[in-house]
Amino acid sequence: MTDDGLQRIVELTRNLMVIPSSWSRPDERRRCMDQVRNHVDSLPDIRIREFEVEGAQSLLATPESDPDPEVLLIGHLDVVDHPDESVYRSRVEDGRIYGPGAGDMKGALAILMEVFRQIHGRSPRASLGLAVTSDEETGGQHGVRHLVQDQGLRCGVAMIPDGGSLHHITVEEKGLIHLGIRAQGHSAHAARPWLGDNAVERLMDRLAAVRAYFQALKSGDDGWLPTCAVTGFHTQNRTSNCIPCHAEAVLDVRYPHPFTANQLVTEIRSLLGRDTSLEIVVSSLPSHLDPDPLYLQVTEQITQHPVELTRSEGSSDARYLSELGIPVIMARPQVGNLHATDEWIQIESMDTLFQIYDSYIAKRLNLTPLPVVKKGAEDCEE
Repeated sequence: MTDDGLQRIVELTRNLMVIPSSWSRPDERRRCMDQVRNHVDSLPDIRIREFEVEGAQSLLATPESDPDPEVLLIGHLDVVDHPDESVYRSRVEDGRIYGPGAGDMKGALAILMEVFRQIHGRSPRASLGLAVTSDEETGGQHGVRHLVQDQGLRCGVAMIPDGGSLHHITVEEKGLIHLGIRAQGHSAHAARPWLGDNAVERLMDRLAAVRAYFQALKSGDDGWLPTCAVTGFHTQNRTSNCIPCHAEAVLDVRYPHPFTANQLVTEIRSLLGRDTSLEIVVSSLPSHLDPDPLYLQVTEQITQHPVELTRSEGSSDARYLSELGIPVIMARPQVGNLHATDEWIQIESMDTLFQIYDSYIAKRLNLTPLPVVKKGAEDCEE
């Protein structure tokens, strides 16, 4: 890529980053989606469709005559929620862009948008589509899931730069379960705790049993086992001298094959006991992503570095495509400190990923690629 082309992607990334497009800020998510649309809507022979389900916006850009393209680029514009809106800024330092959303995934989204624009600029009828959603961080049910299950979107291969790295291509992701847990007790004055039934203490005891169960699974293993994290704890009690009668918690469970969601939920339910309720908020199966061997070849040719096929403890919108047997390619630029205010993405690796994407798509679709600048292994920081 030329220096001007790389600078354009850096500027686009930073323009996207200053928009605090978290789930709690729907107007900002819409503003960010407007910026995406403005970047691609001037292309000829491209049909842009927009959807909104339960407040989640999605944009789908495909050739007019090809609604189910051979290659589909998929990205999300939503970021994790930071209460202080002033942190949604960016800075460039030591060859990196720093700030919320840099690595997850506005830098990668900028690459997708520019790849889509450039390929369609050279080859207007290319069988290449772009889908951008706004609810990946909250489960993706109203974004990618809606597009493929409710709208019937299909493709030959999906490219989702939301995991892995340049040389580590993700081929397996854990399944996901989000659980809502509720305990009900009986209020009393805090000076006489024996007269009440403390819902907070009860729930803490139950969660300790759940934690012990998952910790026992880790013994003597390489870590590719189910995990459970308490990601929320809440009580409606706002009085310091009152025993709380109600408490809620949120659990984030990740699990690989051959474990099943039913098996883990049954175990958790038994540990919680009859006096504690459980609700499944989100559930998805483990994913096998099956990347195209051609992509691996192109990556090695451009980077002069061998690729590795890896597993990911996390999950992504790729699960909605893998459930339908659609192969997914998951690799992204070098990123770090994800979901923190000092999240970062390495600029040189953005250039490299752009070249890999452009070359791979051109080869798969029999198009003319841009000239490739090969990278030495020392230029591809991991």
